[in-house]
Amino acid sequence: MRDAFSNTLVRLAKADPNVLLLTGDHGYALFDDFRRECPNQYINAGIAEQNMVGMAAGLARVGFRPFVYGLSAFIPVRVVEQIKLDVAHDQLPVVFIGDGAGFVYSHLGTSHQSTEDIACTRAIPHLSIYSPADRFEVATCMELAYQSRSAVYLRMGKSDRGDVHPSMPNAKIGALLKIKEGSQVGGVSFIATGSMTRTAQRIAESTFPEASVWSAPFIKPIDVQQVVSICKANQVLVVLEEHSTLAGLGSVIAEIASEFAPTKILRIGTNDRFSHYCGTYDYLLTEHGLDELNIIQKIHTYLALN
Repeated sequence: MRDAFSNTLVRLAKADPNVLLLTGDHGYALFDDFRRECPNQYINAGIAEQNMVGMAAGLARVGFRPFVYGLSAFIPVRVVEQIKLDVAHDQLPVVFIGDGAGFVYSHLGTSHQSTEDIACTRAIPHLSIYSPADRFEVATCMELAYQSRSAVYLRMGKSDRGDVHPSMPNAKIGALLKIKEGSQVGGVSFIATGSMTRTAQRIAESTFPEASVWSAPFIKPIDVQQVVSICKANQVLVVLEEHSTLAGLGSVIAEIASEFAPTKILRIGTNDRFSHYCGTYDYLLTEHGLDELNIIQKIHTYLALN
């Protein structure tokens, strides 16, 4: 995923000299190609993320296309006020890249884990939220973010769980992308985003072969009518995300369903708590119940009670 991000950014910058990359003292190896190919379009703003957002806003005002990179615990969480007032308020075309969303920086503890970034940004007007699941969605989201004329937050998990698409999807902003066709109408289907999309695909293939699986690379905006159609076609929707169940993708789907197509929604994400321990990425997924075995058990329990 990160290679797809880097390669797409280099291509965009070589085609448009107004594309600038700003980083908060992160991503050195990741940006080796960018610094070699576009050295005059690279700015290391240092460990000063709030100033970096203000710098990006000023650059956007005079015609540049800034891409602002940082760990998602810092971009956007540390700089929510600056994103709101400096960028989104005036609808400036700044793209924010939050790398390592979720638990990827597991050993570094709560300060570097990010399961609240969607919740922090969803309510900011004029700010779109993209959450790609694999390298193909990353490249697509990068292209669409570049074409956007207002602010975008692109949430990227550093952990690469594998492709969910065989090739580049033909996606429009807001669309959900079907990655598995189900054989049963009116049963269970999955909607997932980011790293959990591959997990949903694997669970559906192994345990719920009749289920459809949808990837949601766009959290905001999202195609409401498409969500309504999916809700109407299923008795239960399982929504998976490596994010809090509060105000994340599960909340988006539940809000739409409650208003337009009441459907049982099982939201699977992190509960309202921090990690208790540090450890590997896979350990933290298990601690928070986001490994495959725990997710399957949650689904079976929910279906038995409903």
